[in-house]
Amino acid sequence: MPTEEQIRESLEEVIVPGTTGSLVKFNLVRRVAISDGKVDISLASTALNSGTQDWLSTCVPDVVKRLPGVVDVEISFEEAGCKDINEIGSVIAVMSGKGGVGKSLVAGLAALSLAHNGYEVGILDADITGPSIPKMFGVSAHPVGSETGILPVLSRAGIKIMSTNLLLPREDDVVIWRGPMIAKAITQFWEEVLWGKLDCLIVDLPPGTADAPLTVMQSLPLSGVIIVFSPQQLTAMVVRKAVRMAREAMHIPILGVVENMSYLVLPETGKKLDLFGKSRADEMAEAAGAPLLAQIPVDPELARLCDDGHIERYNSDLTNTLADALIQAVGARRMREAEGDEKTSLDSRQESQEGKTPVEDP
Repeated sequence: MPTEEQIRESLEEVIVPGTTGSLVKFNLVRRVAISDGKVDISLASTALNSGTQDWLSTCVPDVVKRLPGVVDVEISFEEAGCKDINEIGSVIAVMSGKGGVGKSLVAGLAALSLAHNGYEVGILDADITGPSIPKMFGVSAHPVGSETGILPVLSRAGIKIMSTNLLLPREDDVVIWRGPMIAKAITQFWEEVLWGKLDCLIVDLPPGTADAPLTVMQSLPLSGVIIVFSPQQLTAMVVRKAVRMAREAMHIPILGVVENMSYLVLPETGKKLDLFGKSRADEMAEAAGAPLLAQIPVDPELARLCDDGHIERYNSDLTNTLADALIQAVGARRMREAEGDEKTSLDSRQESQEGKTPVEDP
């Protein structure tokens, strides 16, 4: 008889209709029970319409019966909300104080760099009125789903993407919404999208410190933020506002800073040209109290790939460097949290042993 692990592995080849992701990728396999050649599989019906459920009831047994020793397969469905199904390791917001500094580019490269290193990644495009992630990744399919949830669209590399542009009849249709509507859409993208199992969800924020960034910081369990800036002095001044919003007002850790459009490499000589002035990378890292994750040059090839919807074809040492820096930053944050929890627990035990009651500051 096959093991539960073997059965789950076999379900990797069952693709959810309307997507390019498997049942396992969307975390829809809830329980597997094996007894005397019979296999009972319980699937979540989240985001699956009745037609899709009927198809899976036929397809899944056909796949599992190929395993040696399986005589019969019984499929059942159970109701569950997206929040009950989603298992997301880290949620990282990418923000800036102003537009035009390449925030969406950094979000895309961050997701791509992690995916290239074997991590399951998604992008929540919270720039509701100015979404650019779908264009960058060359995805245009409309999301499918049901009353219980929406399935994100997968990129060619398997990155899960949800954006308002994927819900519009045409990609150049305009979204004219006030703040409350934008905030509601962001919340729905978090609560009503079936992200499944993700190591990391990248949230591409709109620029500034208004309703949309505030909604993300208040509603989503952020692991931290990445601050994006360019070398201009004006940009640096405005970005400091975003730093203060995240760190001082919302008490969300800053994982690191990224300087975009940092320089241009002249192809004839290989010399670096500071197109937008002297780098402010060290200055901004010090202001944010966070490490410098990357300095991204002005790269015509990268710009062309983004315009053509092929950012996933970008091949550079930058992606590996950014992935290493992100993994280290998230790991360091978790280590600090664990040390903090351990210290809190130790202090509590000591106070208990001493017969003392913790006293709150006045």
